[in-house]
Amino acid sequence: MAEDPISMSQSPLTALEATSQLRDGIISAEELVTVCLDRIAAVEPELQAWAHLDPDHALQQARLRDQARSAGMPMGPLHGVPVGVKDIFDTKDFPTENGTPLDRGRRPKQDSRVVALLREAGAVIMGKTVTTELAVYAPGKTRNPHNLEHTPGGSSSGSAAAVAAGMVPLAIGSQTNGSVVRPASFCGVCGYKASHGAISRQGVLSLSPPLDTMGVFAQSVEDLALIGDVLQVYDERDGDMQPRARPRLSEIAAEAPPVTPSFAFVKTPVWDKASDDCQAAFAELTEVLGDKCDTIELPAPFAEAIELHRKIMTADLARSFTKYYQRGRDELSEQLRAMIEEGQGVLAIDYNRARDWIGVLNAGLDEIFERYDAILTPAAAGEAPKGLDKTGDPAFNTLWTLCGTPAVSLPLLTGSQDLPIGVQLVGPLGDDARLLRNARWLVQRTLALADDVELEDEAPALAMDAGA
Repeated sequence: MAEDPISMSQSPLTALEATSQLRDGIISAEELVTVCLDRIAAVEPELQAWAHLDPDHALQQARLRDQARSAGMPMGPLHGVPVGVKDIFDTKDFPTENGTPLDRGRRPKQDSRVVALLREAGAVIMGKTVTTELAVYAPGKTRNPHNLEHTPGGSSSGSAAAVAAGMVPLAIGSQTNGSVVRPASFCGVCGYKASHGAISRQGVLSLSPPLDTMGVFAQSVEDLALIGDVLQVYDERDGDMQPRARPRLSEIAAEAPPVTPSFAFVKTPVWDKASDDCQAAFAELTEVLGDKCDTIELPAPFAEAIELHRKIMTADLARSFTKYYQRGRDELSEQLRAMIEEGQGVLAIDYNRARDWIGVLNAGLDEIFERYDAILTPAAAGEAPKGLDKTGDPAFNTLWTLCGTPAVSLPLLTGSQDLPIGVQLVGPLGDDARLLRNARWLVQRTLALADDVELEDEAPALAMDAGA
């Protein structure tokens, strides 16, 4: 496979640009979908981001959107916008095969709640994007658009790659460990993992209910807020959701912060896993942020987060995947079988103690958020690793997934191999709108400062065009 990157010059409109032009009649939904399908036809043979794609069905949806507009019917916030859907979200008009041959040909009768909300908002469901096996670790067929010999990350690999390669302006994914933030970092796009319980998981493959969280991919923070607004609707069928007012993500994210945000740079207990490139890039970033960014250390209990997360995740995998293990053990990857078998041995008392620690750790984070607007930390250990047999280490995401806090990956840094390195911002649990506002501020501030930073030719660099 060639090392040459997929050309990024043919990306479609951003979601916000598309909604504006569709609303004003500058373009039609059919024209936009056609542009996306042409792009897919050009790069999909090499990139392999799609599990299920039906161009005729996508065009049919677009024509219906155009007919509705012509008839003067109300237009939803995503009217005519193409969206990629990770292949663990049930769709009534596409197969949902969960990245495993054990679900080959599975055809749900109903949409997942997320897909239903996308349709209500007027989105065009372009198709199903590749997931790793049962959204865990065993890679799918997708490659990284920046270098085809490198992993795109996982488990939401197809969604991240599809947005990065300009196939669609928006895509959805999920995260139980690092499955949104890490592939967003590796593929150089914006990724947003919502607060735990902010987006319904009804009709989505369940791995670990205390950890499973929904997320989205886009080209900008504004686009993340746009689709996030559509999806954050209370669903009584998801037991971790609570009735609350709509968060107004787009409105708040578009505002200027009332005061200049301050960030806590947290290396986390896994800092030794960060590549030299990553460490150098963050040293540069914190330097240019100056007195708006302090380096702090987390209290000692946070060092236990990865082990606590593993106990919860493996025990829940053993329960959630019982049917797969019993009827098709030999069809599962060796790695997944080992995780299920490890989970079968987790004691109930250890599982419950691990879950109890979530509240303790969040109390510690609350003290940090009393002083700082957001935590700044790597989205991944560095650039996407070379090779397609693994999806990279999620260690820089585990703590935040365990605590359920919202997190955003911003493509602001570049490593020595000219591959993206994501900057992860983490906010208080449930305060997603302010996190997105601070993320937008950080993008604008970093890009404004980048021209003034003198860098060595081989040094990691602040990206000049990252998600702006």
